[in-house]
Amino acid sequence: MDAFTPTPTDRFTFGLWTVGNPGRDPFGEPTRAPLDPTYTVAKLAELGAYGVNLHDHDLVPDGTPAAERDRIVGRFQRALHDHGLVVPMATTNLFTDPVFKDGAFTSADARVRHYALQKTMRALDLGIELGAHTFVFWGGREGAEVDAGGKLLDALRWYRDALDYLCEYALDQGYEVRFALEPKPNEPRGHAFLPTVGSALGFIATLAHPEMVGLNPEFAHETMAGLSFPHALAAAIDAGKLFHVDLNDQVMSRFDQDLRFGAENLKSAFFTVMLLEEHYDGPRHFDAHALRTEDEEGVWAFALGCMRTYKLLAAKAARFSADEEIQALQGAYRVDDPEAAWPPRYAASHAEALKGRSFDLPPLRERGPGLERLDQLTVELLLGER
Repeated sequence: MDAFTPTPTDRFTFGLWTVGNPGRDPFGEPTRAPLDPTYTVAKLAELGAYGVNLHDHDLVPDGTPAAERDRIVGRFQRALHDHGLVVPMATTNLFTDPVFKDGAFTSADARVRHYALQKTMRALDLGIELGAHTFVFWGGREGAEVDAGGKLLDALRWYRDALDYLCEYALDQGYEVRFALEPKPNEPRGHAFLPTVGSALGFIATLAHPEMVGLNPEFAHETMAGLSFPHALAAAIDAGKLFHVDLNDQVMSRFDQDLRFGAENLKSAFFTVMLLEEHYDGPRHFDAHALRTEDEEGVWAFALGCMRTYKLLAAKAARFSADEEIQALQGAYRVDDPEAAWPPRYAASHAEALKGRSFDLPPLRERGPGLERLDQLTVELLLGER
């Protein structure tokens, strides 16, 4: 064991669907056999994981009779207890069944919308039974390929109505749970509703219970849109809405790849870890999967790699914060105004004085803030030269 060996205190989690991904893609059949959920729990415990998350049907297939459902859940709970894992987050699958081909909460067919509510309530019941305190909504089918149906504004209203209903259901049941929206720009829909962290933040403010609803931002999803995940993460933190997080990796502008954390965008992963270590105390969830080329041994190598990379980057982040030259350069980058404190408190007299103030602009135009050196030192640190 070395300093980067995962332990439960690191609070690393995986979904049953992540390590259980069989290697299927749109162009090829599975390359790996399915994994039994209780076996997955045992293997993740061996690797030092803290918990396991799940969709409803990852554990209980749709349509399972009540008695069989209870047997499956009981068996899974025993495995969790025996191996010391927890279920911090649960979600529901509203995207695989063909009934959701044109949306779940945003389907133009009210019968589908009602079925989606039914399925979600049952999934929420299951999550609470397993101990989850966060319930995630990834609206995989909430979107459109064409807009000729004319449902855009109605769809947002239906989406809002569904979330308001589920918040009321959770309150009525006495559940201690928070909901988290997971934005994604496209795939499987051509255009997804609430595609980015920014759009989801705006939507949450329109809900009846905005205090109950936050975000589950995902590294790959913001990267798919050509955006910076650390910037999106900062927006969620600033709004007090970082309820959960999905870590993985992605090549920009590609369809969803769910690569091992840190596999492609190492510098963005570094600043992601830095933000999480400073501002987030929840589980670090890896919503990724092993390459389709891999056998089961490769799956566990992938899972261990996600966790070790996070811990390596956390150590680098601590070194960054302790590096005297880096901290001096950061300090020089931020310049106080010797004539006034920031932020100014508004007063009419202050505004008039500020409008009349004369600024010495030539030195401000000429000043270099030193970001090239700072960025180079970041790269050298990541490459092990600091």
